[in-house]
Amino acid sequence: MRYFIDTANIDQIKEAKELGILDGVTTNPTLMAKEGITGLDNILRHYKKICDIVGDGDVSAEVISTSFAGMINEGQRLADLAPNIVVKVPIIREGIKAISWFTEREIKTNCTLVFSPGQAMLAARAGASYISPFVGRVDDITWDGIALIKEISEIFNNIFAETEILAASIRSPLHIVQAAKAGADIVTCPLSAIYGMLNHPLTDSGLKKFIEDFEKASASAKS
Repeated sequence: MRYFIDTANIDQIKEAKELGILDGVTTNPTLMAKEGITGLDNILRHYKKICDIVGDGDVSAEVISTSFAGMINEGQRLADLAPNIVVKVPIIREGIKAISWFTEREIKTNCTLVFSPGQAMLAARAGASYISPFVGRVDDITWDGIALIKEISEIFNNIFAETEILAASIRSPLHIVQAAKAGADIVTCPLSAIYGMLNHPLTDSGLKKFIEDFEKASASAKS
């Protein structure tokens, strides 16, 4: 399973790169606004900067239009920024049309706001490179986001879909582990969720004991 960082924060992207776990980045207008990136030209420059840092990994850049023509216009402009841009399109009727159009022209797409297996199947048929089921948001309505990942994975295996499952709205280290078990190809999450995977009380106590024993041994050798 690969790891994408869900952010527009340059420092966090660089930090993930240094960790050696950065396979890609997903962004959206909300994340851009959170970093104070406003205005089309600034947003496009920021996407380009992210692409340069990520290198070979994919960077999902979201369209905000809901019309077919608007999605095509925005998507082409985004795709022209860098070869690793993936056009992020919502799972609506015009979005499926746009995904089909981009697929015919070999422009990669990420179908976002997926909440059902049926939506995932339509996106895959249209040729989406990725589909993004929102695990945390499904949980929010007292349903099971991880079960959704598993169901989509089973269907995709049955129909030999080439579309990859990009588990989104990941909110905890447990979500990451569960998504991997359920068949997700990729998770996209905040860097904090990945750091959370490092934490375990037995690791902390074990390291503390190793250091204490080393200090005792060193003191004995000196005496």
